[in-house]
Amino acid sequence: MSKSSSHTVQAPIDWAAVFSQKSLLYIVAGVFCATLALQGFMIPNHFLDGGVTGISILIHEYFHIPIYLLLFVLNLPFLYVGYKKIGKIFAVQTALAIFLLSVFMAFIQIEEAFTNDKLLIAIFGGFLIGLGIGLVIRGGAVIDGLEVMADYTHKKSGFSTSEIILVVNTLLFLGVAFKFGIEAAMYSILTYYTALKTSDYVVDGFEEFTALTVISKNHEEIKSVIVNDFGKAISVYKGERGYLPGSFDISHDCDIVMTIVTRLEVHRLKTALSDVDPQAFFFVQTIKEVTGGVVKNRKSH
Repeated sequence: MSKSSSHTVQAPIDWAAVFSQKSLLYIVAGVFCATLALQGFMIPNHFLDGGVTGISILIHEYFHIPIYLLLFVLNLPFLYVGYKKIGKIFAVQTALAIFLLSVFMAFIQIEEAFTNDKLLIAIFGGFLIGLGIGLVIRGGAVIDGLEVMADYTHKKSGFSTSEIILVVNTLLFLGVAFKFGIEAAMYSILTYYTALKTSDYVVDGFEEFTALTVISKNHEEIKSVIVNDFGKAISVYKGERGYLPGSFDISHDCDIVMTIVTRLEVHRLKTALSDVDPQAFFFVQTIKEVTGGVVKNRKSH
């Protein structure tokens, strides 16, 4: 077989998806928030975030290379990996986000930092950079491609994505400690943590979906409460309960009931189910994404 005959034709880019109004709004708003964080809080006070953004700031502090140029150039390898491993639309949207970040950083100049209070910088700078990263991700792109590269490296090296990111950021914060001292490094870690938690909330939503599983002798009543009182859909698994220490030989058939709720609803639902069976066994699992089925209910309780 010739080389040319084995070549697969890639699907054309869906430009309507790339430049949808919603995606563009998320990307532009996210880039603007990140620019405010960098120009108004972090760079003037020598604070770092993790990932490519932190590496760019650190190189800027050591060698005085323009930050907008570093943000653009250092993200290019991640852009290539994203194109190869994730897809064309992701690559185009990420290229747009990185380009806009570089342009905003070049032309939006803030003469004086919003504050010099280190704690305020760590909290509000981290919040704004995390908000920016999260909004851009909601738009289908990234402005910090370290996780893309870490995921690719994970497949090649065997180290987990989180382990790779931890190693990179540890080296980064050690560089901060060497250049600006231990205190600056500790505040940079706080900034990174704030940004991480903020971006998680933006991406997953404050109403992050949670799987609640219930094992109870009163499984029919449990089903009724979840479906009829709370308006939630359920999935039912046929199982057994029992096998307890001291009574291992005793078991009973039962229905294992699972439903998807938001974490804001978990406590209220568990309280109602405990009234049905105070000895019911619950376990809760956080899930990243839910599609299809019936997972949301607008009825108030």
